[in-house]
Amino acid sequence: MKVILRKEHEKLGQVGALVDVKDGYARNFLIPKGIAFPASSGSMRALEEEKKQATRRHTKELKGSEKLAAELEKLSITLQMKVGEDEKLFGAVTSQMVADALKEKGFDLDKRIIDLEEPIKALGIYTVDVKLPQNVTGKVKVWVVRE
Repeated sequence: MKVILRKEHEKLGQVGALVDVKDGYARNFLIPKGIAFPASSGSMRALEEEKKQATRRHTKELKGSEKLAAELEKLSITLQMKVGEDEKLFGAVTSQMVADALKEKGFDLDKRIIDLEEPIKALGIYTVDVKLPQNVTGKVKVWVVRE
């Protein structure tokens, strides 16, 4: 049975590939799971439309991520921390603290996309990466100051 892949499959191929598989595998697994659909002229047109929509979605998401990255570049946040001797912090600045400070500025970002290369344990100015969708990285300037 010839089917057209709707999703990437590691053994069968990429999206849009026309593959020949056994009837049972197609009817019992690929088609019900939405991985493929039977090959016909109508399904080829449907696949082309899905590709166009995916491209539009991808472009829109990329523009949104680039816009957010540009806004984050302009932003600088200040975190006040308790300091001990030798200007060392009690504890460390975490990605949750950075996310909370960004939320106060109007950017509701998840702490998991904030990439601290190493914990911040001293006063100073740091640049923190924010990993956005479509492999776009924004940078935020973080000022760690004495409380």
